[in-house]
Amino acid sequence: MNTFIFVSVLILIACVLMILVVLVQNSKGGGLASNFSSSNQYMGVRKTADFLEKFTWGLAIAMFALCLLSIVVIPRGGGKTGTADTELRQNIDENAQPVQDFQAAPKDQAAPAGNAAPAGNAAPAGNTAPKEQAPAPAQKK
Repeated sequence: MNTFIFVSVLILIACVLMILVVLVQNSKGGGLASNFSSSNQYMGVRKTADFLEKFTWGLAIAMFALCLLSIVVIPRGGGKTGTADTELRQNIDENAQPVQDFQAAPKDQAAPAGNAAPAGNAAPAGNTAPKEQAPAPAQKK
């Protein structure tokens, strides 16, 4: 579990760094490199752009590798998978008792009101009056 959290934090750090590096870059070669145009700079304009591009690719590869590593270190529960379900099934099997003295209703007796209507042309139990429809709403002009 601790390894998974550590890898997740590394992925988040790489994501934030990737966002910052991409925002610093300019698609037309400007960006951070255009701000360092003085004569006594440590890295040249082109070297800064190259460094940012290589750093972006390095972060992308690192994020890909960390995502693959996170698949390996995901906590899986360690063999206790489904034990609650198995224990529940065992308790049901142990405590299950067949219903004694069960008698089905005679076929000529009507079904209760909450169940399906009886066979034949008999009217269903309950209120058989037609329901009133609500008046249509008035249309605005």
